[in-house]
Amino acid sequence: MANVGVLTGTPAKVARPHARQRAPMRWVVLGLLLLLLAFTLFPFFLALINAVKPGPDYLRGGPLSIPTSIQFDSIIKFWGQADYSRKLLNSVIISASVSVLAVIISLFNAYALGIGRVRGSTIILAILLLGTMVPQESIVYPIYWMAKSVGLYDTQLAVIIVLAVLQSAFGTYLLSSVMSTFPREILEAAEIDGASRWQVLTLVVVPIMQPTLMVLGTFFFIWTWNEFLIPVIMLISNNNQTVSVAMGLTRGQNMSDPTLQAAAGLLGIAPTVIFFLIFQRTLTRGIVAGAVK
Repeated sequence: MANVGVLTGTPAKVARPHARQRAPMRWVVLGLLLLLLAFTLFPFFLALINAVKPGPDYLRGGPLSIPTSIQFDSIIKFWGQADYSRKLLNSVIISASVSVLAVIISLFNAYALGIGRVRGSTIILAILLLGTMVPQESIVYPIYWMAKSVGLYDTQLAVIIVLAVLQSAFGTYLLSSVMSTFPREILEAAEIDGASRWQVLTLVVVPIMQPTLMVLGTFFFIWTWNEFLIPVIMLISNNNQTVSVAMGLTRGQNMSDPTLQAAAGLLGIAPTVIFFLIFQRTLTRGIVAGAVK
């Protein structure tokens, strides 16, 4: 019987003690991941149940109570008061524009610093890195004064330019670090074939770094969507404001409606969650492709 596997030509099954030892550890890791997932989704769940909770239920049971009935009055009220459709369109336009513009600026800067070998590139990157640490509160007034001077105050273009420049500092630092390790053999081969610097950038560098650029653009989009300070100062007209500004206006000195604030929070985070779910596989493939390349 011991030689059955040899006579029949089929490999005999070998016991794997290490696999049995790993099984309990896998359950522990799975339990920790589920716990982390529950901890991450809890704020979304809290915003959801309070957004559809009647006011008396909130006053009686607080934010953690389960609603006895589902009502969409708070969502409808916030949608109408904030003109949410207009705010949503403004946020999409500003976030998408900043994402594209910041990636382009970061790409050009990083190409010059990482591959072009500009003199003093290390000092420039250090200055850019320090620029990302400057609090926005300290630069709001100069930005406000410059926008007023050139006639761009209370325009979406002003917010797009400011946020694109601010976020491109981090993008330049990240992309230049990646480009500094770019294979020189590929660049030299392209130059030998007669490619110009623009052709090297568009036909060689960009296709290889496309996954990294996609991930960076997604981060820029989400960061811009959640931006509050600069839009609330630069956009005073109701038709130009964003979703984050509308969320902040639901609470005032003489006004406090918890269910309305929960509805504002739900409608504020729902687009970013949907955006992430749509592009989740694209981001995953981009990260994996970038790592492989």
